[in-house]
Amino acid sequence: MFHIVLFEPEIPPNTGNIIRLCANTGSQLHLIEPLGFDLDDRKLRRAGLDYGEWASLQTHPNIGHFLEKCAPTRLLGFSTRGQTAYSACHYQAGDAFIFGPETRGLPNDVLNSLEPAHRLRLPMVASSRSLNLSNTVAVVIYEAWRQMGFEGGA
Repeated sequence: MFHIVLFEPEIPPNTGNIIRLCANTGSQLHLIEPLGFDLDDRKLRRAGLDYGEWASLQTHPNIGHFLEKCAPTRLLGFSTRGQTAYSACHYQAGDAFIFGPETRGLPNDVLNSLEPAHRLRLPMVASSRSLNLSNTVAVVIYEAWRQMGFEGGA
């Protein structure tokens, strides 16, 4: 129903948590290379538990390859530099949500390639830097799925 895209993820447990999230929400996970870890990493497997077999995971050499292969309905970028709150977006089946690497966020060229209305953020108190990547992805995917009436859920 939705595509979760991690652009150059760096921290294996975050990706493992997101694998588990994808398995439980029916989302497809896409990893844009280079990755900051091996897909066989013990920490990745531990965080994802045995959900890897239930999740759809693809790797792509670059964002262009992902867009060409998957042709998402829309590409929505999440960044502390986004102007629109994630909760103000009306999500659609087939949307792709792209998140940047944990230490850097989405690079300017990727963020600026998106329409301003497709650059979203999660509100935080003014003194905060950022949220944990897997927490952010969970908040977004559950809001999008809620808007779709939790279609396919039990």
